[in-house]
Parts: sequence; C-alpha cells; structure tokens
Amino acid sequence: MKTQTTNTEVRALKGRLKSMWMAGDYDRFSRQLKEGPEQMLERLAIPAGASVLDVACGSGAFALLAAREGAEVTGIDLADNSIAKARARAKQEGLAIRFEQGDVEALPFEDDSFDYVVSLIGAMFAPRPELVVSEMLRVCRPQGVVAMANWTPEGFVGKMFKVVASHISPAGMPSPLLWGNEEVVRKRFAEGVAYVQLSRRYYVMEYPFPPAEVVEFYRELYGPINRAFAALDDEGQKKLRADLEDLWASHNEATDGSTRVHAEYLQVVATRIAGFCTVYFPEQAGEQTYSHDAY
Repeated sequence: MKTQTTNTEVRALKGRLKSMWMAGDYDRFSRQLKEGPEQMLERLAIPAGASVLDVACGSGAFALLAAREGAEVTGIDLADNSIAKARARAKQEGLAIRFEQGDVEALPFEDDSFDYVVSLIGAMFAPRPELVVSEMLRVCRPQGVVAMANWTPEGFVGKMFKVVASHISPAGMPSPLLWGNEEVVRKRFAEGVAYVQLSRRYYVMEYPFPPAEVVEFYRELYGPINRAFAALDDEGQKKLRADLEDLWASHNEATDGSTRVHAEYLQVVATRIAGFCTVYFPEQAGEQTYSHDAY
C-alpha cells in the first residue's frame, strides 16, 4: 500500500532515524566489521591526495583508513554521538579528518567538492533514495566516483531485517534493502553517471561467542536492533530473541563455540559524467510517494 508522505512526516521520520542510530554504541559494534572497509578501500585504489567524503560515516572506520593512506577525508553522519567518537579516534591518531553532523539528503558541501563519495552500509538507510543519489552525485566531481556497499535482500543481514520487521510496525519508508537490488540501483543511477559497476560481495561477520550472545551483542549495541527490542513488551522480546537466535545459529559456519557468518552486500561503483547538474526543491521533496513497507 502506498500513501502520501508530507514534509512534517519526513521530519518526524528523520528524528526517529537519528534516535535509532544514536541508540546503543555503534563505535563498539562497528569494530567487529573491519574487513569490509578495508576491502572497499583496496578495491577503489584511492590515491594519496584525493578528496574523499565518507557518507553516513559512523565512528569513522572507512574515513580513518582512507586518511592513513594519504587521502583528504571528510566524514558526515546523522548521529551526533558517532561523530564525537569519530573525532576522538582521528585526534588520537593525529589524523586531520573533518567530521560533521549532517544528512545525506542535504549534504552541506558545494557542488563538485570530492573525488570520491563513499557510503558503506549507511546511505541506504535514508528515507528518500532519489535525494541520496542526487546529493551524492552533486558533490562528486566530474569523472569522480560514487561508491556504496548495501545489504542485499537475499543476504544474511537482509534476512535479519525481515525477521525484525515481522515483529514491529512498518518503518514508514522505502525498504533500505532495495539498495541491494541490482535493477533498482541501475534505475536510481540512470542519470548523471557514465557507467555503474555492480558486484556482490561478502562481509565476514566473526564473533568469539555463540549465536545467542551475538543476538545480545546486537540488542545492546546496534541501534536498529536495540530500538526494535525496546518497542516490544517482554513476550514480544522473547519471541524476537528466539527468532534471531535461530537465524544466527542456522547460518553459523563456526564449530568451536564462536560465530561466523557470511553477509552478502551489493558493491556499487558509479563514475559521474562531466557536466552533470541536478535541480530539486527541498520544500517539495516531502510530497513524493513512498512505500510503507518495513525493512
């Protein structure tokens, strides 16, 4: 079912999303997922001196890696606490990274500002995908690169989100998992790019404890799972926990009491054409029509 989404509803949704991503402790959570940012940096082969924008940067995992390799890095995230963590990490390492709180749907940067605009498992959660594409391309320089990593619907995390969605009310936004659908992504990048390269990759999720403890780790630290549990009564929490434990156990490849799962994502690498220009009117952006399907 589709309904009309107003500016007021978008603002309310953004407030809920910000609260969700500020819940838990994303810095602690993300430190278990180091391999993905490392692989993306290696594949992009970003040269020293290149300007990089890390969109929805969290506590700075990718930004820190790129800066260590000599890139000029800026990071932006909706969650204030993640930005504070990112700044602290950069200061501790003596890295000159600019971190700002902000919204991917209204990036606070001039046109053609960055050689690389990158978002790892971040921009996919913004509620208006057409603005995500428009803004990322706008701030990317001609012949620059826009790169994303997005969970696929068929992959492990996609399945986890669907389990969560079966227990809570719809999120009031398009499914983030559409960013893991190749046909959808090609349509979203149909204008303004010379070409788009899509490939399916895997995060290897490894935890030194069994699936039941992994579920508790996610409940405590990962905002979306933390807020999902908080929205349920005791009985609902027991059912959600049981379903998540079953999912992790059924996909666990480890046999030594730890947990190891391969989580599929879609890697998107788009090259911006020269002369691309986009115009939209923020005051009208909330009048678009969106599906109210949850994850």
